[in-house]
Amino acid sequence: MIIDCHGHFTTAPQPLADWRERQVAAVGDPANAPDEGDLVITDDELREAIEQNQLRMMDKRGSDLTVFSPRASFMAHHIGDFEVSSTWSRICNDLVHRVSTLFPERFAMGAMLPQSPGVDPATVVPELRRAVEELGAVVVNLNPDPSGGHWTAPPLTDRSWYPVYEAMCELDVPAMVHVSTSCNDAFHTTGAHYLNADTTAFMQLVQGDLFADFPTLRLVIPHGGGAVPYHWGRFRGLAMALGRPDPVELLENVSFDTCVYHQPGLDLLTEVVPSSAVLFASEMIGAVRDIDPDTGHHFDDTKRYVDATPNLTDTEREAVYSGNALRVYPRLAARLAAGQ
Repeated sequence: MIIDCHGHFTTAPQPLADWRERQVAAVGDPANAPDEGDLVITDDELREAIEQNQLRMMDKRGSDLTVFSPRASFMAHHIGDFEVSSTWSRICNDLVHRVSTLFPERFAMGAMLPQSPGVDPATVVPELRRAVEELGAVVVNLNPDPSGGHWTAPPLTDRSWYPVYEAMCELDVPAMVHVSTSCNDAFHTTGAHYLNADTTAFMQLVQGDLFADFPTLRLVIPHGGGAVPYHWGRFRGLAMALGRPDPVELLENVSFDTCVYHQPGLDLLTEVVPSSAVLFASEMIGAVRDIDPDTGHHFDDTKRYVDATPNLTDTEREAVYSGNALRVYPRLAARLAAGQ
């Protein structure tokens, strides 16, 4: 079985974006905010959006199931206040839940959280619980920078995040550490901000003792771990200088995905990072959608790279494709075991 642990609903029907535009326009003027009931998207519209896009590409590329969450750049936690983010999160989560019920054998739900700059992270716990317990989410996306590129939040090791981790451990659900749109002109959203955040999150973990307090907490750092595998020696050296354990110890709790869009990058990831800490993913349909003129294949067809790398044995490759995901996402494993 091939499980893609990183997919977003980037092809949602247009009424979703239209509703969001109205919501954003009403920020600061709640009397004119759209009602949640104003958004109408039929099951047929959802089927068309999925069948003509993600499902078609999954069948073409040979993946079986995608962990599917709201569009990352649409989370935009920096817009409005907590109430705006809470309403938007609820709408987006309900939508991907519907996708997972329309295509239960092909999609498992991931959830966004109603984060907002300067707001206590504990405020996201009710929606986290609803998404997991009522909607069936198998992972949540945790934004380490709700400010959108200005990095006003404390590091992920700060105790202000602990109520979120406590709920995650209680529910036995991991988080993918994933930022959203950058509103800082210095950082392109998908070319800089995403990769900066992946790298920053890992360094925060190197500096802290988070997993001493939460030994069962599991985090997934996407996009191949940002710069981490490429600079693994730097992180090991910094850990020594700071009197911290070797970063390899973090990989008991931290995994990287394979959203790396060329063969040399995937080869480096699988050479540096133990295969037990690598999860297959493509983020399809996502930031990079074109065909690589050098190969004639889509940049984000990451299965080709995993199949071709010489750094994995057949057993390790199978674990990257499914076994590791089933360990990191136990609610997904339970769902599949139950035939749901």
